[in-house]
Amino acid sequence: MTDGAEAFLGVERSLTGRRWVGPGPEEDRLTEAMVQATGHAPALARVLVRRGVAAEAAEGFLNPSLRDLLPDPLTLKDMGAAAERFLAAVTAGERIAVFADYDVDGGASAALLLDWLRQMGRAATLYVPDRIDEGYGPNEAAMALLARDHDLIVCVDCGTLSHEALGAAGAADVVVLDHHLGAETLPPAVAVVNPNRQDEDGALGHLCAAGVVFLMLVEVGRRMKAAGRRGPDLLAMLDLVGLATVADVAPLTGINRAFVRRGLEVMARRARPGLAALADVARLDRPPSAHHLGYLIGPRVNAGGRVGKADLGARCLATDDPAEARSLADRLDELNTERREIEAAVREAALAAVEARPAGALAWAAGEGWHPGVVGIVAARVKEATDRPAIVIGFDAAGLGKGSGRSVPGVDLGAAIQRVAAEGLLEKGGGHRMAAGLTVTRDKCEAAMERLEALLARQGAGAAGPRDLSVTGLLMPGAASPELVGAIEAAGPFGMAAPAPRYIFADQAILHAREVGQGHLKVSFGDGLGARLDAIAFGALDSALGQALLAHGGGRFHLAGRLDINHWKGSETVQLRLEDAAPA
Repeated sequence: MTDGAEAFLGVERSLTGRRWVGPGPEEDRLTEAMVQATGHAPALARVLVRRGVAAEAAEGFLNPSLRDLLPDPLTLKDMGAAAERFLAAVTAGERIAVFADYDVDGGASAALLLDWLRQMGRAATLYVPDRIDEGYGPNEAAMALLARDHDLIVCVDCGTLSHEALGAAGAADVVVLDHHLGAETLPPAVAVVNPNRQDEDGALGHLCAAGVVFLMLVEVGRRMKAAGRRGPDLLAMLDLVGLATVADVAPLTGINRAFVRRGLEVMARRARPGLAALADVARLDRPPSAHHLGYLIGPRVNAGGRVGKADLGARCLATDDPAEARSLADRLDELNTERREIEAAVREAALAAVEARPAGALAWAAGEGWHPGVVGIVAARVKEATDRPAIVIGFDAAGLGKGSGRSVPGVDLGAAIQRVAAEGLLEKGGGHRMAAGLTVTRDKCEAAMERLEALLARQGAGAAGPRDLSVTGLLMPGAASPELVGAIEAAGPFGMAAPAPRYIFADQAILHAREVGQGHLKVSFGDGLGARLDAIAFGALDSALGQALLAHGGGRFHLAGRLDINHWKGSETVQLRLEDAAPA
């Protein structure tokens, strides 16, 4: 894409209000050169070019080697001390507790440790704080309680900012394995391993907490091997790392891409009872993709921490008992349905509040009694609807608000929230670039959001006009084959910082359009040359996009979306995930 380029197919404002921008001459030239140098299909070559892959690096990119990409764990500060203390506890049979965050990353991180320890013949206590009663991260009461009965407490996906709470651990040693933004000082602990500590160079700042835990287990394994001992098979644990990486919206580049790629391969073997049970209750009858991790498996793992018992997700991921896994997965599935109902009501109110407020660098909404377990999901929906960083806050009867935020690429929300907290406008707050949490009193909420908006505006949030829709190129319905989709997927997995290619089907006739599920739109379209394709637009029924296609009246449209394979009753057909359209 180039600034000032003409809109693709002349679409300056689509049905979703976006300008379409397609490939420029330089990208076309590089794609042709990639095809000539590698022999890959043009569709795959273009994806590689868009990912910034040079022709000589194409094969290595398509077949990422974990061995080549895995960083030396000891490049992270305190990693040696963490591995040494953990291994000493295991060797001596000390009592170990794992204190984990209540989201997917925390649950997967805890499951990694619990699984590893079980294979070594050791047990550990799992503690996951209640989102409503205890809030995020370690608290003094919980740490003091765990310290009475344990020699070592390992905090995963939390702890970097918990100075007072970790101080309450007393005689028990604490190791922190985290990735959230750190402050100028570190809490009292044997080790704080965090690629986002202020004294780190940020080279591994894209890791989620499960990635940090995995690196510690790699270092522990190296030390055991040097001592003539053998540890568990870490490659078999990459399903947990891959799930956490996708669910925590970490960028799928470098080692993260290899984690997810190999993790999906492990997951397809269905060897982990919890993940197999979660796939079954989600009615996933095919090998999982990154999309499934983010939209089917992840939300169910999260459901316990949002509206149920906080440790259900971690327990489901950690268990080696298929019967227990099925029972936990069934309960998580029920809670996920309950969560969706609560979310729908809060989302409607939050979007109305955002629309009533003048547009700026921040989209935010606050309401009385909004469930703290869904404010993060609603913030994500507000961010998607406005293309701005979003904060959603729920106040309790005492006037204390718990909020969650989601950001857009290029805007560091976690750092901005941490600064507002340091200035005293928030009770507490922190996170990472793309997601963060906060606690605020009702009387300071307006001032805190005003200050946060000013900080985000300095980063460029809200400065753009209508969002551009990046388009990979044109396709005809007849060319959208399973073979094409397979070739494209070789450059995956796709997700954060690695978007799947988006294609335009130009001048298409709408053959059929109808509602499916709850608010989704199913469309069949064709080009008049005999080929036709099905498309689905999730949640689009009541939008301008959905209404225009439902009432097409024989009109023709340019349709934009991403291709995938629809598995139905043993057959595989190509389907377009419809994202946008414009009258032809």
